[in-house]
Amino acid sequence: MKRKAAIYCRVSTEDQNPEHQAKAIKSFTLQQNYKVFKVYTDKISGTKSTRPALNDLMEAARSKSFDVLIVWKLDRLGRSLQHLLNVLRELKKLDIDFISITEAFDTTTAQGRLFFQIAGAFAEFESALISERTKLALKNNRRVGKRGKDKKKRKSRKGIK
Repeated sequence: MKRKAAIYCRVSTEDQNPEHQAKAIKSFTLQQNYKVFKVYTDKISGTKSTRPALNDLMEAARSKSFDVLIVWKLDRLGRSLQHLLNVLRELKKLDIDFISITEAFDTTTAQGRLFFQIAGAFAEFESALISERTKLALKNNRRVGKRGKDKKKRKSRKGIK
């Protein structure tokens, strides 16, 4: 019997397309002879621990609807080490394996769990750096008299002169 795989894809903004993640993961599931249970997709920041599709995925996990969770990259699952560890801990309690297809590791081994924690720490670090850079750029812009504008306002003003 084929193992059932849940696929989780996430992008940060509505402008981004998660389809390349889903396509790569579906190809991986075929190679590994998994049956795709469902593809869950969020368009929201990975710093948020509550996300609609991820919440649905975890509910399906609690009802043992699938055997393995597959993501394209660890930071797609989350940008907070604590959140990543909580998700992994819950999956482990439910006997659900976790695979990141671009970061070869196996969470059933001590070495794999260590790599997961290190990769999670780097994802959180990267998110913090992005936030710091954004805040610094906004501060510098205010200092020189530039003001940030909402994208919607910019688009609506393009035709006005």
